[in-house]
Amino acid sequence: MHLLYFLIIGVIAGWLTGKLMSGGGYGLVGDLVLGIIGAFVGGWVLGLVGVTTGGFLGRILSATFGAVLCVFLVRLLKKA
Repeated sequence: MHLLYFLIIGVIAGWLTGKLMSGGGYGLVGDLVLGIIGAFVGGWVLGLVGVTTGGFLGRILSATFGAVLCVFLVRLLKKA
């Protein structure tokens, strides 16, 4: 059940990132992968600054933050 919960958060966070970062998303699998990576990155970065999130909405926001950060960094590196 935790895996399903994790996948749902990943898809939602990836979809939100696609909408926020001026793009149409990356497809279901791309959004899922982006959201999962974003969940790890967001949790790590927010943990470094002392911010904790709880509940379904907090985890989605944390994962979306991390995914937006990942997309921003990838786009920045592609331009270099």
